[in-house]
This record gives sequence, structure tokens and C-alpha cells, in this order.
Amino acid sequence: MTTGDLFADQEHADDARIVLGPASFVLRGFALADAPALLCAVEAIVERAAFRHMVTPGGLEMSVALTNSGSLGWTSDRRGYRYTTHDPLTSQPWPPLPDVLVRLAHRAAAEAGFPSFTPDACLINRYVPGSRLSLHQDRDEQDYGAPIVSVSLGMPAMFLWGGHKRADKTQRVPLFHGDVVVWGGSDRLRYHGVAPLKEHAHPLLGTQRINLTFRKAG
Repeated sequence: MTTGDLFADQEHADDARIVLGPASFVLRGFALADAPALLCAVEAIVERAAFRHMVTPGGLEMSVALTNSGSLGWTSDRRGYRYTTHDPLTSQPWPPLPDVLVRLAHRAAAEAGFPSFTPDACLINRYVPGSRLSLHQDRDEQDYGAPIVSVSLGMPAMFLWGGHKRADKTQRVPLFHGDVVVWGGSDRLRYHGVAPLKEHAHPLLGTQRINLTFRKAG
């Protein structure tokens, strides 16, 4: 099965820049050149803060494994969703954001019209076939004026882009290795998610997808 077969019903999959909304864009292949360096940086982060499956406040284990880098890291447990300065597994500060990650996030944000963006948190998600991310809003950050920058590496995924209400119709957007999605401004609190991943091995990462989500959390 080819990547084209996976997303055969999708149009404009090769457009270099896809407009999702007034302040939201898909930047096709924007991170391709940086991908090897980004993956090396992720490996170093994971050595200090391992991937783990967190639980929701309701006690359900998330299908996506995650870790964090930056002065703040996103955490979920029975007490709720929040950002912390320390990894709850090790009681150590989250690994600092490598320069290669910060530079990419800044360039992508600037390309989408947010030139002043400097992240203080990077949520790193690891997907395997069958993993999914339910529709949600990113509401745990203190500064909604800053955009979200999301980088896809590895297996392709189907990004679900919704409206400002959970029940709003969603747009299905295929994302491939090196694609970057940026949303902010009037689109900052749009619902979004990821459909269950289909198995399609990638030359660098095999049957997994790494997603870097940069935020201004504090």
C-alpha cells in the first residue's frame, strides 16, 4: 500500500501551503531538511524523560505515549490537565528545549504570520498504528495570543480540524513526514485531533509517528 492509497480521497495533498482558516496553515514539508537533527534531539530528550502513557482525569490511559521538553511540560493524571516544571516520574526538571527545535518552531510560526513566537514547552507525542487523539482544544496555556506549532515526523496521519464547538464539522487533512501545522489568532481554540493511525512504515521511524507540539504555556 502506498501513501497515496492511504489518502486517495484527499485533494491538494501536494500543495506547499494549505489554508485551514484565517490564522491556520499546513506548511507541507517545512521540516524535512531539519528532520534528522530533530529526531536526534528527541532521542536525547527521551533518554532523560522517557515516553509514558498518561491517564486522563477519568482514569483512562491515553493511547499516545508522550514526554516533554522545555521549562514547562504538559501533564495529565486523575488530578487534571496542567503544566509542571518537573517530570512527575523522575522529579527532575523537564529537559531543556534544544536550539534546533526552537529555531524550527520560530521559523514555522513566522512563516504563518506569528514572527514573535518563542516556545517554552514542547509536547512530544509518539503514535503507533491504532493510536488516536480525540477532538480537543489546547486550553491549558496561559497565553492564547501565541500560536500552536505542530510538526509531523514518521508515519502519515489524518489530522482532524474542527470548529470552535466540539460538534462542529471536521475537516480531514493528511499530514506527512516533515509537515508543520500552525494555528493561532482567531483559530487558536479550534477543536482538533488525530484519527486512528493506519500502519504504513516510514524509512526513518518504522511504524511510528513522532509529533512535536510547540506552545507558549507560561
